[in-house]
Amino acid sequence: MFRLTNKVAVVTGAGSGIGAAIATLFGRQDAHVVALDVSGSAAAATADGIVAAGGSAEPLACDVADAEAVSRAFERIAASRRRVDILVNNAGIAHVGTIEQTTEADLDRLYRVNVKGVYLCARAAVRLMLDQGGGVILNMASIASLVGVADRFAYSMTKGAVLTMTMSIAIDYVKQHIRCNCICPARIHTPFVDAYVARHYAGREQEILRQLSAYQPIGRMGTPEEVAYLALYLCSDEAAFVTGQAYPIDGGVLVA
Repeated sequence: MFRLTNKVAVVTGAGSGIGAAIATLFGRQDAHVVALDVSGSAAAATADGIVAAGGSAEPLACDVADAEAVSRAFERIAASRRRVDILVNNAGIAHVGTIEQTTEADLDRLYRVNVKGVYLCARAAVRLMLDQGGGVILNMASIASLVGVADRFAYSMTKGAVLTMTMSIAIDYVKQHIRCNCICPARIHTPFVDAYVARHYAGREQEILRQLSAYQPIGRMGTPEEVAYLALYLCSDEAAFVTGQAYPIDGGVLVA
């Protein structure tokens, strides 16, 4: 079950964190993984790890917010692989602050990556999937697209857009055999979290990490690998009847 044999999977933001975990797991499940990241070296590190473990992968440097760069990337994939069976729109950036603490530049920066980036990559993938007779798109939303999260004004705005884009793509292309779902994680313990805490709370790292863990009733943050397993199900043929859905993976936040 859950094999991705002969499938081409493009994972954005694959250089670290959740994206790297998804790309690595998909590689283990026999997909050919295109590890796409704004950092070419980070993309290469993920792809090299997949290949070293016996899988098939290639790195591709791309800024998902740059329309021309996205077009070139998907043209390259189409030329070499002839298809894109799976797109995981994982690339994203974070921001902490209320509306008063969010500058216009902050809002534009988050919109550019978290919303426009998803739009550009999904549009490029849909065009290929229509020609090949179907495919799967999985977007990374957030628990912040389902409930209010304090001090996350701009981030919540972008993830709400990801949720509604997911529903729109699902309903517009269901007859063309393109499925589209999204995952809504609560706090996931990634290198970004550790770096943010170290930068802003020097000397209080363990206290802040405990606070971040306590937000989830289960008492801890999730792991990138746990998100990856949910992504594998939603992108596999076993989920062929699932489209237009938002899947929380939140340690009990929504039931608290």
